[in-house]
Amino acid sequence: MARTRLYRGGSLVREDFPVGDIPEYLAEAGSVVWLDLYRPEPEVLDRVGREFGIHELALEDAGKEGQRPKIDRYRAHEFLSAYGVTMDQRSGELVMSELAVFVTPQALITVRKDDGIHIDDVLSRWDDAPELTAQGVGFLLHGLLDHLVDGYFVAVQRLDDSIEDLEDQLFAEGATVVRQVQRRAYELRKSLVEFRRVVLPMREVVNTLMRPTLHVVSEPLVPYYQDVYDHVLRATEWTESLRDLVGSVMETNLSIQANRMNEIMKQVTSWAAIIAVPTAITGFYGQNLPFPGFGDHVGLLSSSALIVVATVLLFFAFRRQDWL
Repeated sequence: MARTRLYRGGSLVREDFPVGDIPEYLAEAGSVVWLDLYRPEPEVLDRVGREFGIHELALEDAGKEGQRPKIDRYRAHEFLSAYGVTMDQRSGELVMSELAVFVTPQALITVRKDDGIHIDDVLSRWDDAPELTAQGVGFLLHGLLDHLVDGYFVAVQRLDDSIEDLEDQLFAEGATVVRQVQRRAYELRKSLVEFRRVVLPMREVVNTLMRPTLHVVSEPLVPYYQDVYDHVLRATEWTESLRDLVGSVMETNLSIQANRMNEIMKQVTSWAAIIAVPTAITGFYGQNLPFPGFGDHVGLLSSSALIVVATVLLFFAFRRQDWL
C-alpha cells in the first residue's frame, strides 16, 4: 500500500497518484513529493532506493524492526528513525509504532511498519498550514515530527493519571488490592523505561535537523522546529519525573507492607507473651514437689489469681503501648 502527494509552487497539486509517476514529477523544478509506504516488501524498498538514490545501509535499517530513534546523514539524503506512541485504552499499556523516514531535497518518504501512526492526522496538519507549504520537504517533516511529539504528550499525561490512581490505592486494605498495586506499579515502571528509550533520543534528532549544514530546515521553519524541540524536552523531563515518582510509589508500598507486618508481629508477640504467663504459672504449680498450697484449695486459688492478674496487667500494658 502506498500513498502519494505532489506539491508544486507551495500548493498541493495531486494526491494518490501512481508511484511510477514520481520520477517524472521530480524532474520538474519546484516539485516536492511525499511517498508513504505501509509494510513494503523488500523488493519495493529496493526499487524505491534505486529511484531516489537511497543508500543501502539506510534501506537495510528501514526494513528491520527495533531501530533506535536516530538520524543518519548520507551524501544524497538523511535517514530518520522514530516512534509513534499511543496508550491502549483496555490494557493501559504503551504501544510503540516504528517509523522510518528518508529525507531528500525534493521528497519525503515514510515507511510505516504498522498502523499505529495515524497518517491522516499528519495530512490534516499539512493542510492546516498552507502558508508554509512553500518551504518544501522541511515543512512536511515538521508536520510529521509535530504529530509524533504530540503523541508523546498524550501518552505521558495518561501515564501521569495512572500513577495518581495508583497513589490513591496505596493505603487501601486487602491482599487483593495490595497485589494489584504491586503489579500495576511494576507495569508502569516498565512502560516508563520503554517510553524513555523512545523520547530521550528524539532531542538529538530534532537538534541535528536544525543544523544549517543539513539544509533541511529553512529560516522561516526554525521557530517551528524550535517549538518541537521544546516539546521534546518537556516530554523528556516529564518522563524522568514520573519515573522517579513511580519508583517512590514502589518504595512507599514496600514500606507500608513492612509497617503492616510490624504491626502484625507486635500483636502476635503480645498475645504470645500473655499466653506465656498462665503457661508458666500452671507449669510451676504442676511440679511433682511440695510447695505452699500443695494439696490444698489455697494453691488452686493462688495460681488462678496469679494467672488472672498477670494476664490483665499484660493486656493493658500492651494496649497502652499500642501493641494490641
